Amino acid sequence: MEERIIGQIRRINGPVVEVKGVSDATMMELVYLGEARLVGEVIKLAGNGAIVQVYEDTTGVRPDENVYGSGIPLSVELGPGLIGTIYDGIQRPLPQIAAISGAFIERGVRIPALDRTMKWHFVPSAREGDTVPAGAILGSVRETETVDHRVMVPPNLSGTLVSLVTEGDYRVEDTIAVIDTPKGREDLRMYHRWPIRIPRPTGRRLPFVTPLITGQRVIDTLFPVPKGGTVAIPGGFGTGKTMTQHAIAKWCDADIIVYIGCGERGNEMTDVLTEFPELVDPRTGRSLMERTLLIANTSNMPVSAREASIYTGATLAEYYRDQGYDVAIMADSTSRWAEALRELSGRMEEMPAEEGFPAYLPTRIAGFYERAGIMETLCGKEGSVSIIGAVSPPGGDFSEPVTQHTKRFVRCFWALDRQLANARHYPAISWLESYSEYLQEIAAWWEENTAGGWSSNRAQIMDLLQREVRLQQVVKLVGPDALPDSQRFIIEVCTLFKNAFLQQNSFDEVDRYSSAEKQLKLLEVILIYYRRGADAIRRGVTLVKLKRMKILQEIVRAKSTIGNDELAKLDRLAARLERSIDQLESIYA
Repeated sequence: MEERIIGQIRRINGPVVEVKGVSDATMMELVYLGEARLVGEVIKLAGNGAIVQVYEDTTGVRPDENVYGSGIPLSVELGPGLIGTIYDGIQRPLPQIAAISGAFIERGVRIPALDRTMKWHFVPSAREGDTVPAGAILGSVRETETVDHRVMVPPNLSGTLVSLVTEGDYRVEDTIAVIDTPKGREDLRMYHRWPIRIPRPTGRRLPFVTPLITGQRVIDTLFPVPKGGTVAIPGGFGTGKTMTQHAIAKWCDADIIVYIGCGERGNEMTDVLTEFPELVDPRTGRSLMERTLLIANTSNMPVSAREASIYTGATLAEYYRDQGYDVAIMADSTSRWAEALRELSGRMEEMPAEEGFPAYLPTRIAGFYERAGIMETLCGKEGSVSIIGAVSPPGGDFSEPVTQHTKRFVRCFWALDRQLANARHYPAISWLESYSEYLQEIAAWWEENTAGGWSSNRAQIMDLLQREVRLQQVVKLVGPDALPDSQRFIIEVCTLFKNAFLQQNSFDEVDRYSSAEKQLKLLEVILIYYRRGADAIRRGVTLVKLKRMKILQEIVRAKSTIGNDELAKLDRLAARLERSIDQLESIYA
C-alpha cells in the first residue's frame, strides 16, 4: 500500500479526529494519523474537511500532524492461518503483538494478520487454460486436521487461468496463479483482502432446511435455529448469556466457529482462551481451537475498535462460508457494540435518538444480521453463516432500544430469565418469553432424521407449560388443594419436564451435550407419563400414587445416566414406565 498525505489534524476528541486540508480522500478509507501512524477510518467528508474514527488511543497526538491515506477501505486479510488465531477488532494478531510489546498493545504496531514466513502445502485443483469465474477454487491447503482451506479467486476478479503452480509448499505472499482478466493480467496469491463493511457476494439465498444442533435441549427441542439463522440472547447481568454462547460454540455442529468478544470483560475472554484448546470436539475428537477463530476486543480496548469488531468477524465468517462451510458467529455482546456507536455518535455531535443512541442504530443492527443466511456460493457450493448475538439490556429491561430493534431483525429469541438463573437452572432460557419462527422450515428434518413425532410432541409440551402458568396463578391465590388431581397432575408433569429435560449440567460428561435422537426419546418418555397418567387419573388412580412411583427418579436421572449412544435404555425405561402405570390401573380396576 502506497501512503500519501491527505490532510492535517485539526481537532482531537477522543477517538474522533477532525482533519483539515483534505483534497484526496474517500469515504471509509483506511488512514494513518501522526508520526505514530495510528490506524483510523474516514467516516465523514465535508468540504475540505474529514472526520476520522481512530482505532487506537489518541493520547499524545497533536494538531497539525499529517494524516496519511492508504487508498483502500478498512479490510481484512483472508487466507490460510486464520483458524486458531486470536485477533483484535481490526484483525491485529494479539499473540504476535504480545511478543513485541508485552501485556499492553503499543500504539502504531503494524503486524500482518497472516504469518508471512509460514509455508503451506498447496494442492492445485484447477488447470491452466480454465475459465475461472469469481470465487472459483484454485486448490486447497490443509489448514488444520479438520479444516481443508480452499484457495479461491477473489470475488471481484474473473478470467482465464494463464498459469498455476504445481503441488508444493508456498508462503501466503507467493504468487500461485496468474489470470487474464478484461482489465489485464492479475497475480493471485493464497490470500486476498476484503473490506469489512461490504458483504461478500454470493450466488443466491437458499431456504432453511437443517437445524443447527447445539446439544442444549431447551434450544434444539423447543426453540431451534437452522443453519443460516439469526438469534438474539437477551438477558441482564449474570443470567448466563456468555455461558450459553460458550456452550453453543463448544458443542454445535457448525464447521467453523467465529467468537467475537465485543467489549467483553478480560476474564471472560481468558476463560475462552484457556478452555477451548483443552476441550475436545465431540465430532472430530480433536481440540476445538482447530475450528475456531477468536476476536478479542475487551472492554479496556479503544471503543472504536469495538464498533469494527463485529464486521471483522462477519467478513471472516463469510470467507469460510464461500468455501462451502457452515459457520456460526457468537457476538458477545451487541449491546456493547451499540454503546460504542452511541459514544462515537455523541463525539461527532450527531442528533441523538431514543436513550442517546444514534438514529441509524436500527439500520446498523439490520445490516449485521442480514449477513447471515444459507447461500449458494459463487463456486457452486452451499455454505451458511448463523449469527447468535447476545444483548445486555440495562437492568434486564427488554423494552430498551437495542433489544427491541434486534427483535425486529431476528427470527429466534432466547430470553434469559433472572429467576431461573438465581435458582441455578441452566440454561436459564425462559420457555414463556422465548420463541422461534423457524419451526415449519426444519420440521421435515426432524421427521426424517429421528424417530418422528417432534412437531406434535413439542406442541403438546409447550401447551402443558402454558397451562401450568395459569394453574400456578390459581395455586398462589387459593392453594394447590383447591385443584382437582387432573390439573395438579399437569403441574407435576411440568415440574418433571423442567428437572429431567430443560435443566442441564454443563459439568457432567453425559448431560452437557444431548443428541437430537436422545432429546426426542427423553421427551417421549415424559409425555408417556403425562398421557398414561392423565388416563389413569380418569380411571380412579390418585395423584399421590402416581407421584410415588420409583421410576420417576430414574427418569429425572436419565439425562445423566444414559448416554447419546444408549438410546435402547430409554426405550426400556419407557416400557417399564408403562408397566408401572398398568399395575396401578389394575389395582383400581
